[in-house]
Amino acid sequence: MTKQRSARHSIESTNLADLLERILDKGIVIAGDIKISLVQVELLTLQIRLVICSVDKAKELGMDWWVSNPAFNSQAQPAEVADSLHRIDERLTRLETTIATA
Repeated sequence: MTKQRSARHSIESTNLADLLERILDKGIVIAGDIKISLVQVELLTLQIRLVICSVDKAKELGMDWWVSNPAFNSQAQPAEVADSLHRIDERLTRLETTIATA
């Protein structure tokens, strides 16, 4: 009887930090679909997939997109990022000019 009580007590004493540690260690996927239809004609479908895990677990799963993205890479050259932003600004200006003259 004492053994049963201590097992139940240890399960009940799980706190938020323990739960968060388990989720980050194992990972969790939250998935959902949103469909918008009008008169039985599907107009829009949004598929939402959210993965919550630690960085180590994400790398283990092959999800390391931030490694090659200069905005998230601390090794990225600031000049490269500034040059990329400058080219985006130039494109945006050209597009706005084209739209304004049309």
